[in-house]
Amino acid sequence: MLLALAVVILAGACRTSVSDTPSAGAGLSVVAVEGFLADIAQNVAGSRALVSTLIPSGVDPHAYEPTPGDLARVADSDVLIVNGAGLERFLTEMLRNAGGERLVIEASAGLTSRSVPGSGEHEESDPHFWLDPSNVLRYVENIRAGLSQVDPAGATTYDANAKEYSARLKELDQWIAAQVAAIPTGRRLLVTNHESLGYFADRYGFRIVGSIIPSVSTDASPSARQLAELVDAVKAAGVRAVFLETGSNPRLAEQLAREAGIRVVTQLYTHSSGPGGGPAAGYIGMMEYDTRAIVDALK
Repeated sequence: MLLALAVVILAGACRTSVSDTPSAGAGLSVVAVEGFLADIAQNVAGSRALVSTLIPSGVDPHAYEPTPGDLARVADSDVLIVNGAGLERFLTEMLRNAGGERLVIEASAGLTSRSVPGSGEHEESDPHFWLDPSNVLRYVENIRAGLSQVDPAGATTYDANAKEYSARLKELDQWIAAQVAAIPTGRRLLVTNHESLGYFADRYGFRIVGSIIPSVSTDASPSARQLAELVDAVKAAGVRAVFLETGSNPRLAEQLAREAGIRVVTQLYTHSSGPGGGPAAGYIGMMEYDTRAIVDALK
């Protein structure tokens, strides 16, 4: 994987070519793969860097394919921030094709993945750490450390910004728990388009009944038998809704809803935050929006 590109892993960060540190400070070029990751990074970077997003809002990172323009942006970057944990399957080839050198910060480095049954016989590691705000505290620390490595003069700023944003994440965690408390315990049941809300469920006391696509990725497909078994499980558990993230094809969810007598809740922002100025803008806005949608459907 990344080691094939002679990458050196360093405290949650890696450099695609070992040489002098790129120019730092206000002119630092930082690219984050996902929008929610760019927002987290911008809160840490503050005014010392403008963080741009590689994948447009609403686009599934599991199926994303970089364009020539994307490769050029990565080639020109000083820092690239990725979720890691297998989410960005295009990463190795993208770095090889982009060339150049930069610091690659793996935001989820140091976190332990939960395992879920895959579409085959083997278990899969779940990369969706960010849907539990307590995990994002680690993201903040890894980003802070990486930016300070590239831009030592800004270390004090990054430290202060990281501390402030971490406090906001802890407040978000408490807010979500308070909202979820409005859902009767027996109704805290989740069915999703694919296996994405596991960390959220573990943190806030939900039970995952199943997913339409039996995988942590969206590139698998359910068999007719698997879908029929999910219908039976949904009926038996008394599930009230199936949740779909932005960009999902609703066809199978609508079939499940018809056969099981439940509702479909669409447009959860699980893999990307919403447009700027909207109710799901930024990581915290995204989590607040999704929490309200889930609570409203289940309480």
